[in-house]
Amino acid sequence: MPQTFSAADAVELALVERSGFVESRHVGVAVVLAPDGTVRDRLGDVDAPILPRSSLKPLQALAFLAAGAPLDGERLGLATASHSGTDRHVAVVRGILDAAGLGEDALQCPPAWPGDTAARDELVRERLAPARIRMNCSGKHAAMLLTCAVNGWDTATYLDPAHPLQAQIRETAERLLGEKVGGVAVDGCGAPVYPVSLTALARAIHRIGTASPSSPFALHRSAGALVAAVRSHPWSIDGPDRPDTVAIERLGVFAKTGAEGVLVMVAPDGTTVALKILDGNGRAATAVALRLLERAGALAPADVAETMTRLSLSLSGGDRTVGAIRPAF
Repeated sequence: MPQTFSAADAVELALVERSGFVESRHVGVAVVLAPDGTVRDRLGDVDAPILPRSSLKPLQALAFLAAGAPLDGERLGLATASHSGTDRHVAVVRGILDAAGLGEDALQCPPAWPGDTAARDELVRERLAPARIRMNCSGKHAAMLLTCAVNGWDTATYLDPAHPLQAQIRETAERLLGEKVGGVAVDGCGAPVYPVSLTALARAIHRIGTASPSSPFALHRSAGALVAAVRSHPWSIDGPDRPDTVAIERLGVFAKTGAEGVLVMVAPDGTTVALKILDGNGRAATAVALRLLERAGALAPADVAETMTRLSLSLSGGDRTVGAIRPAF
């Protein structure tokens, strides 16, 4: 498998300041595409391969639709999600499993606690254990199982890279990426994930984010439906007060975070950002993406500034705010 970029290929993307002292620095790579899909800005080596992690989910969801999975609205949002495991999320995931005629025991993502603090506290009070359906990728896994069910594919081996489902995902991803994927890795949820260049990932997300539900091309119609579903149900893709949901609600962007500091975001005018923070800490990713879109003229500075106040960017010292995480530009 090809290796990803090194620190020498990266640039400074964010600073962590405490009491006027720069305590930490986040370096990484980022690419900005103009509304017409051409490269507008490059920060670092954006052609080296990365693992997109959950930023690949929009491409995977389109593969489900192309294979005939009956997903729309909230269910399509959950198929694309890295959700926070609230009861509302779980109810939709159960609905997808019911449509497939399967139970929670068919899920092969690992058991997990909810990412949502209130939901986790409730489970602890009830002395319940981590559950597969609470894992942030359970919506994607349920949608994978539904896709298998409607096609008569084996549901016990759906994560095998040689499975017809995974072949469908790979083919769809390559169409959107505009390049062949070189190798396969295992994502945190157990599903295959492919190393791709950040530029190719940005182009795929741009194609999705600018697609029309009325396009004459089926894949583009599905992409338009996916983006519309996420924008109509922003809670579904992440969760209350979480970065992707906040950015979608406040600014109308299409955003998808991936583990290890990956993020893709498309502004309403089609300007697109894809980034990877080298140390894998994604705490600054949304702020950096918003600032890049602002710098490209795709988002109004006042709107970005207001949205930043709703992200977890402040640093505490005792009972006071003494610093912040901020973009380096």
